[in-house]
Amino acid sequence: MYQLDWVSKARTQRSLAFSLPSKLDVSSTVWKLGFTSLFTDVSSEMISSVLPLYLLSYLRFNPLQFGILDGLYQGAALALLSLAAGLCADRWKRQKEIAVGGYALSTVSKLALLFTGASWAPVAGSLLMDRIGKGIRTAPRDAIISLNSRPSSLATSFAVHRGLDTVGAVVGPLLAFLLLRMVPGAFSLVLVASFCLGLIGVGLIGLLVPRPTTTPQAAVIQPSPGVIFQLRKRACFRPLLIAGALLALATASDAFIYLLLQKNTNSQASIFPLFAFVTACFYLVLSVPAGRLADRLGRKKIFLAGYASLLLIYVVLLLPQLGNNLQFATLGLLGVYYAATDGVLAAMASSVLPADLRASGLAMLNTVTNVFRVASSILFGWLWASSAMKQSVWVFLAGLLSAMVVSTALLNEPQSE
Repeated sequence: MYQLDWVSKARTQRSLAFSLPSKLDVSSTVWKLGFTSLFTDVSSEMISSVLPLYLLSYLRFNPLQFGILDGLYQGAALALLSLAAGLCADRWKRQKEIAVGGYALSTVSKLALLFTGASWAPVAGSLLMDRIGKGIRTAPRDAIISLNSRPSSLATSFAVHRGLDTVGAVVGPLLAFLLLRMVPGAFSLVLVASFCLGLIGVGLIGLLVPRPTTTPQAAVIQPSPGVIFQLRKRACFRPLLIAGALLALATASDAFIYLLLQKNTNSQASIFPLFAFVTACFYLVLSVPAGRLADRLGRKKIFLAGYASLLLIYVVLLLPQLGNNLQFATLGLLGVYYAATDGVLAAMASSVLPADLRASGLAMLNTVTNVFRVASSILFGWLWASSAMKQSVWVFLAGLLSAMVVSTALLNEPQSE
């Protein structure tokens, strides 16, 4: 019923009274997945923005309990489960169904959180369920995006998706703030609203997004754990894994950057949540332009330019007190970094992975980069605890510069492009 040939897709797009997708050369499927992620991210960010207050003030958890729960919520993408989801998606050709399952699991977790009460274990289980859902859905969803995109516009397609996803990161905290402003202490209302918005996201992907199909000319590869493990030896994919790991290890988390910014500017704790909001706004505005530039000028160039922005952030944060405006400029640079790297890396991987192993390869890349990001956070925290925060930044600056030099030598644009 659904075809992926470009003549059919062009006819479909012309039949839509919406000019922007055609101008961006992005299929309607990508836009539908983008709006799925928008509603899902609004749902998730509503929870994450009030989670500390909800757990510490409303449920009366102690800081240690909160620290463990926050670690589950922020870092438990469950690498092995993500790889298993990618493998199953490729082996069974069920990218959509597995992605729907991941979105549904995250949505149900919001409702489960509403009924857990103040018991620590059920709350931990609900948050873990949400992260499991994220680990399951990410690679199959990204595979659908790549299979519904022209090779020449992969970065633009991922940028459109990430841009719509970022709208959720902007709207979610504001919506939670408005609900609590209208009804103080009504955390249950926030949880119910979050569940309903997540349900809309599940409905969008379940009802409107078609299952992807591969072209008849595509070589059929039977996915298996052995085949997936051999992906790391592919000459075109291995450099991405190595570069992604090295760069992730030298990337300080947003939380550490925000903490150093607050320290440098002596800003009030009340404006701390606005740091993430400003970063998300810059990411939202720049995501699609960065994706289009990557497709036109070269994805490697834009990808490394994004890390150059992160390098500049480190430099600015190390400067002596030269004014708060310069320090706050790091928020914009952080948005530039995300716009130039997030979707572009997925596009680079999609361009060199065979269609039959697309979800598995993306899951492997996500797993490697996430593991090294966790290691990065632990390393930065250890350096900060054993010396000083700015000394940690110096170490990461040197590490990032070295990782960029190695990545520049490793990464190459695909010959087909």
